[in-house]
Amino acid sequence: MVTNKKKVLIIGGGFGGLFTALDLAANADVTLVSDTDHFCFRPLLYEYLSGEVEAWHIAPDYKELFNAEINFVRGAVEAVDFENQTVKVSTRQDSFDYNALVLAVGGVTNFWNVAGAEDFALPFRGIADADELRNQMTRALDKVSPTLAPQDAREKLTFAVVGGGASGVELATKMSDLLTDAFRRRGLKGEPHVSLLEMSNQIVPGMGEDIRSYVEKTLLDKHIDVHLQTEVLEVKPHGIICEHNGKQTEIETVATVWTAGVKVNPLVEKLNLAKDKDGLILVNQTLQVKDFDNVFALGDIAKVEEVAPILAGTAQLANQESALAAHNIRAFFDGKDLKTKPFEELGEALSLG
Repeated sequence: MVTNKKKVLIIGGGFGGLFTALDLAANADVTLVSDTDHFCFRPLLYEYLSGEVEAWHIAPDYKELFNAEINFVRGAVEAVDFENQTVKVSTRQDSFDYNALVLAVGGVTNFWNVAGAEDFALPFRGIADADELRNQMTRALDKVSPTLAPQDAREKLTFAVVGGGASGVELATKMSDLLTDAFRRRGLKGEPHVSLLEMSNQIVPGMGEDIRSYVEKTLLDKHIDVHLQTEVLEVKPHGIICEHNGKQTEIETVATVWTAGVKVNPLVEKLNLAKDKDGLILVNQTLQVKDFDNVFALGDIAKVEEVAPILAGTAQLANQESALAAHNIRAFFDGKDLKTKPFEELGEALSLG
């Protein structure tokens, strides 16, 4: 690499980190640090679950994505010294120094301290999660005989998806299609049973009424049981205890998949930076963090001050933020004015099976 270029260190290889790295590659000495060796295009994770796309389609290795202008380091960030502009990574003896730092580690699954959830519920955020869910579905199908009565088959093929937002709806419909197709191919009687549980009084909250109505019809057509205003109290190895209108019920399941939101990455909790009440890093409209002009934060871990409500953590937002961050890092290095840019909602899309 050319040594006279300014050093940009990017922590996190999701949409925000990846796009920022690619945008800056020609202008700076870029290093991206991630605790995994591959990117994951999460919008197509449902199609990977069904076998419609292969792993390499949606989860290419970073070394395949980056040319020689970008240095990739796999490891966990252990410490960040903002005053001395250094970062310690678990896989390297020496710390990395930087001229500009980009924090883009993303969120992690939020189990909301529900008993047993972290131990027994499956998250759905990466290739390994999809592989495990597919394996559990296959093992469950293998245990069902064509001679089994329809009701018995249904009971043995009950799956629960917790969280009725976009992720939960997309996953529930995809699982229903996969299981229904498997029933037909194997000559099984009856149909599988997928339950979708949502704590609020509506599915896909935050989306428009037209979309919600279409989603509701699709869930009904696919015979997916929707439980609104239902709180999950406990997750067991093969079941969940939930409460609706003050009444507790236990549902036996083959597997419970958790799509009930994300929370702040544990790394962010350790960083001595200004944050809001939810632990999100406060950034101004140029995406710079408070007190450190050469540190930028974006994506699920950042809250843009004076912008409300919190923008959804989507790929389209990450793309817009990464472009702004890259532009402002170049401007910062060149001593030019940094810019602000209103983020645009470019539309909503759901894949329903």
